Order: sequence, then structure tokens, then C-alpha cells
Amino acid sequence: MKKLFSTIAVVFAFVAAVQAQGSLKFNKEVHDFGKVAEGPLATYSFEVTNTGTAPVVISNAAASCGCTTPEWSKDPIMPGAKSTIKVGYNTSGRPGAFTKTITVTSNAENATVILTIKGEVTAPSAAPSNAPASAPNGKKKA
Repeated sequence: MKKLFSTIAVVFAFVAAVQAQGSLKFNKEVHDFGKVAEGPLATYSFEVTNTGTAPVVISNAAASCGCTTPEWSKDPIMPGAKSTIKVGYNTSGRPGAFTKTITVTSNAENATVILTIKGEVTAPSAAPSNAPASAPNGKKKA
């Protein structure tokens, strides 16, 4: 009889543990930078909340290319707690529209979430020349 109660207790504990699971909810899954100047690193921090009942560990955040770099905490996100995934996009030498993805992998109920950044990198305008203007025949204007 004691063995039966022990077995039932173990089964209930296992079922309770299986049902307890974390769940990640992002403030948004797509960020549009709009127009950004070429050169500086464009960054955005996606905010994430664990809306589940168990801690969540983000095991990886993989960018779709080397020009995009995600940074995240390796610490568990406790139930109800928040964290961030900071994403940087290197705009240098990349004029034009861009759309990049970051695949976030964790032990949450929603184990894979895809975040997206997009925008348009504008090339710097040509700097005005300080040289005097010349006439079509090569002579300086008076």
C-alpha cells in the first residue's frame, strides 16, 4: 500500500512538472528602423516577458547574416520577469533597404520565435567642394 501511494505521488509530481512551462511574450516581433544613415550601428532591444509558470533559458539567438548581431542574457528568465535581446545592424557599406531575422531558441512552450528588423540605409550625401567654380573653357569665373 505504501508503494502504491509513493507511485501515485511520483506520477502526480511528474504531471505537475510537465505542465509547468515557461512562455515568452515579446513586446513586438518586428522592428522598423525607418531610414538610418550609413555608417553607425543601428540597435534595438526587443523586450521579452516570461508569461509562463517555469523559468525560461534562451539558448541561442541566431542572426540571418553576419551584419546582424544579437546579445542576450544567459540567465534564466523567471516567471513574470522580463529580459531583452539587443540586436545590432551594421549599416556601414550597406546602402538600401534591408530585412534581417533573428531566430530565438529557448526551452519555452514557444521554443522558437523569429524576430525581424528592417529599414533603409541612406548613403551619405556628397560633401560640397570648397574649390572655386570654373567656366566650361577651364578659366575661373570673375
